[in-house]
Amino acid sequence: MVTVFRDPAEVPPGFGPSVVAIGKFDGVHSGHRAVIDRARVDAAALGARVVAVTFDRNPLSLLRPELCPQPLVGLEQKIGLLAAAGVDAVLVLRFDDELAALPARTFVESILVGALGAVAVLVGDDFRFGRGGEGDPGVLTRLGEELGFDVAVIGDVRARDAGRRVSSTWVRDLLAEGDVEGAARLLGRPHAVEGVVVHGLKRGRELGYPTANLSADAAGFIPADGVYAGWLVDQGAGDAADAATGSVIRYPAAISVGTNPTFDDVPQRQIEAYVLDETGLDLYGHRVEVRFTARIRGMVAFTGIPALIAQMDDDIVRVREALA
Repeated sequence: MVTVFRDPAEVPPGFGPSVVAIGKFDGVHSGHRAVIDRARVDAAALGARVVAVTFDRNPLSLLRPELCPQPLVGLEQKIGLLAAAGVDAVLVLRFDDELAALPARTFVESILVGALGAVAVLVGDDFRFGRGGEGDPGVLTRLGEELGFDVAVIGDVRARDAGRRVSSTWVRDLLAEGDVEGAARLLGRPHAVEGVVVHGLKRGRELGYPTANLSADAAGFIPADGVYAGWLVDQGAGDAADAATGSVIRYPAAISVGTNPTFDDVPQRQIEAYVLDETGLDLYGHRVEVRFTARIRGMVAFTGIPALIAQMDDDIVRVREALA
């Protein structure tokens, strides 16, 4: 089980040696996992722990909020994905004015060396740190030579056909187009949104397709409006910590994303999932993960209830085929 520190002060004395991978890790995509895989190899050779150092938010949300993109995953999702990638511990740094003003040397001395006992540090070639972005891989390498740790700069993972570097931006672009299959290829898994099931307008129940509606504060980037095939993973009732220790059940699902244009009575985009072949399933108050595997169609407004139901019947057939 991964150890999570929410502040460097929580790291116990003598925690090291550690091999540290630093980054935003938004989405924990294939490029991020290449860094973590290298860290795992180095840690095995050095007899050290693998630690991912990341941030509680995108630094741009403080430094350049007008340029800050919507995150692909929430913080707890990110921690879970880093754990699945094989790290031993995650240090989540609160990115606030104090951290932003920390000199590069102080960041290295107090966090990497002082708290984590780093013997090796892995970063991407675009990594910047310290006050005003004064630190870069070159600065980090020189500090490592002085303070006793190695630095490895991991190059980009690029798609052979597109020649484009795998990045959170690329994943975000694909999801915004509804291309959840393309996004899954970059992520190495289906994209997912996580939240609590809440009461909706019960329109689906009236139409014969009761749905589980995710809360408005669900974590994760919401793909383009439309109908998708995927999975609903029930993590149980209670908070995320409780869910993590309980059993999970995965159900095949037809997933709708949008504002319900036929009725025009939903003020903001929402995610609702119809679980196939389950009657009487009560998920209210449960934390669930909705995984998107294929797009069935875009979202359209229908002229009447019969046309909508006929389309929903066809959607279910196509969802079954996509999940077969």
